[in-house]
Amino acid sequence: MNWFGYAVGASILYGLHQIFTKIASKGIGDGVGGFIVEATAATTIGLYLLWLKFGGEWNQPISSEGVFYSVLTGICVGVGTLFFFLLFQKGGPLSSVPMILAGGASLMALAGIVFFKEPAYAPRILGIVLSLAGLFLLKYSPK
Repeated sequence: MNWFGYAVGASILYGLHQIFTKIASKGIGDGVGGFIVEATAATTIGLYLLWLKFGGEWNQPISSEGVFYSVLTGICVGVGTLFFFLLFQKGGPLSSVPMILAGGASLMALAGIVFFKEPAYAPRILGIVLSLAGLFLLKYSPK
């Protein structure tokens, strides 16, 4: 499968992630819910690693830089999960999630252009501006 197939799969699964978080947030505390989400994710990845080790192709290089940035990623995911639980527990609508994620997408696009020297095509810049506008409009949308 090429990268686009993985992009579609990630998009669907992260969309379902937020739907299930919204549903779960009505019946569980943010810390407990976040812990269960992340522990389940870690278990799923652990099972994947076992499958690679004993039934697939093991190709899992490791470096100190990779570990460092993976830890930072884990912190971002953990705190982000808590923020989503709190957002929903405080009455935030599920329909706000695309605009919130678009704000994150803008951050990624800007980092790609500035730090990773990816091309700054006009449609990409327009997408960043529109994503940020959507995030700004979220603040002023009726409840």
